[in-house]
Amino acid sequence: MTQSNPFFSPFETPFQMAPFNLIKNSHYLPAIEQGILEARIEITEITEHLDPPSFENTIEALEGSGVLLDQVSNVLFNLNSAETSDELQKITQEVSPLLTSFNNEVKLNKKLFERVKFIYNLNDSLSEEERMLLEKTYKSFARNGAGLNPKSQNRYKEITVALSSMALKFGENVLAETNNYELVLNKEEDLSGLPQDLIDRAKGLAVETQRPDTWIFTLQAPSFIPFMENADHRGLRKQLFIAYMQKAFKEGANDNRELVLNIVRLRAEMAELLGYQSYASYVLEERMAENPTRVQDFLDDLLLKSKEKAIQEVDEVKTFMSTLGIDHELERWDWAYYAEKLRKNKFNFDDELLKPYFKLEKVIDGVFITAEKLFGLTFKLNAQIPVYHEEVKAYEVWEDQELKAIFLADYFPRSGKRPGAWMTSYRGQKKVNGQRTIPQVSIVCNFTPSADNRPSLLKFDEVKTLFHEFGHALHGMLADTKYESLSGTSVPWDFVELPSQILENWCYEPECLRLFAHHYETGEVIPSAYIDRIKSATTFHEAYATMRQLSFAILDLSLHNQNYAAAQNIDSIENLEKDILAPTNLFPDIPNTNMSVQFAHIFAGGYASGYYSYKWAEVLDADAFECFMEKGIFDFKTAKAFKDCILSQGGTQRPMELYKKFRGAEPTVDALLRRAGLLVSPSK
Repeated sequence: MTQSNPFFSPFETPFQMAPFNLIKNSHYLPAIEQGILEARIEITEITEHLDPPSFENTIEALEGSGVLLDQVSNVLFNLNSAETSDELQKITQEVSPLLTSFNNEVKLNKKLFERVKFIYNLNDSLSEEERMLLEKTYKSFARNGAGLNPKSQNRYKEITVALSSMALKFGENVLAETNNYELVLNKEEDLSGLPQDLIDRAKGLAVETQRPDTWIFTLQAPSFIPFMENADHRGLRKQLFIAYMQKAFKEGANDNRELVLNIVRLRAEMAELLGYQSYASYVLEERMAENPTRVQDFLDDLLLKSKEKAIQEVDEVKTFMSTLGIDHELERWDWAYYAEKLRKNKFNFDDELLKPYFKLEKVIDGVFITAEKLFGLTFKLNAQIPVYHEEVKAYEVWEDQELKAIFLADYFPRSGKRPGAWMTSYRGQKKVNGQRTIPQVSIVCNFTPSADNRPSLLKFDEVKTLFHEFGHALHGMLADTKYESLSGTSVPWDFVELPSQILENWCYEPECLRLFAHHYETGEVIPSAYIDRIKSATTFHEAYATMRQLSFAILDLSLHNQNYAAAQNIDSIENLEKDILAPTNLFPDIPNTNMSVQFAHIFAGGYASGYYSYKWAEVLDADAFECFMEKGIFDFKTAKAFKDCILSQGGTQRPMELYKKFRGAEPTVDALLRRAGLLVSPSK
């Protein structure tokens, strides 16, 4: 242990943010090892405590242990997602088994579990939050092998260590495949149909990589999506689409096929060891949905209500193609292109028309103003707060005279950043001796960057993404609980999407849009006619979008709802996926492509058996937003109730109880079906 390691002393930085500029890769492993050592001493002190087990000397003591370990892990794994390198990936591969082994050491500690179980059975008078912490702590032991015999415990340890390494490797392979592919064009006619800012960025990448006579397109979302929607050259659309769908599905070092099979098999084996029918049964026991049957019924119901309409939407595009004189089949690589043309034709809705009104900086102002009008928050840029990349912006978040949080925002694609958008935190909120420790919350995105003299102008979908991730951030920033493990987004995964998805609704409302949607050159407020088009296009191909989400959720549930024997007998992820997705398929299969091998949400993230959460939370958010629509979208009283009942409460109570406190009743699916245009009126 050397004093030069920044993790070994309190961070002497504004708001104790990690001093990213001082942290070197060589610091992580020693800091993790020291963190494990300190946490191990703390666990020993708890287990060897001379007094009888109590909530304070066992449950609260456990909650407060491992501070250094958590601090180092947060920095390491957040940077591995947002600003990684080959060296950092190697470190996480080395560190991950150490962390899993230590977690097993704690959860399989018989003496410690006996103390926890003693308190759990004691029925002491505890507050609601204390009772929830006790229950969560007890279950974290029971559900992680504490009750197994020694032989089964050893196998459980082997499985969990293997799974932690496999998840990291899966994500690294997808990132490498995304970064490695380029579509290099050298003929100007191949650019037909593409928006100018996309062409400019493709040229910028070519110049940057010393190929100035070409244009380079990638599998990153800001390049891939507009290319698929606008490129007139059908052969190039097909080429790029197949490249996208073949990520990690080719022979070589980045092939994820065997990894997927091994992860599915090991998860099924772990579930059986713990006494569950399937991995899905194990996971869902702790979610709002409770069991796989309820999730399957939910998905089947939505499938029934959306499939016929989705088929009609596909037929509508085919008919539209006929009117254009197109006689070839509608293939997957054609869908985005012709659907976008139909949308423009039907609603006069054009992202290129709207983008000048969505300059990134103005949209950021928009989410900040929305947070101010709803929750009284203000955001102050502070260049003194350390950040891990020059593009990252850091803010102080204030509510009246109280500092609520530190907020980091990272918006653009980089080779060291994984695809997609997410919210995370460097430090959770908690209370120590009644004093609130402020959370350090971050959102990470991959938005359309600026090009030459043109600023970053967002597509409407990117505006929604920013509002979505900011909703997650509000859940973290407004947390106000005693215990960090119950704070902010530490809630069941089919509840965690409510704050994020409800905030997307504001993007469609004229009262909100006019606050920030101003033309980047003229300052003109977005015209009412454009807002009407956004609103009228809301339900455009909503059934198709629902089917797409359902296909992911059904794939996830089917892969993880197999018993041990069935999982061991899977010999081809390609064949299994085709069988699972057959009921949701609206297009012919494309040979040699696969979704599972790049499905990072369930194989590298935490969504295994939980992808249905997005649709489940849509039911909640549609129902909850109707309350705002009734009272006014900026009604402070309604917003306060949402903050007090949901955002500030974290996981201190059961989700449905929190929801009912806000809404007065359980939600029904009707609000979602109404919003999606899928509610069939009863026949007279």
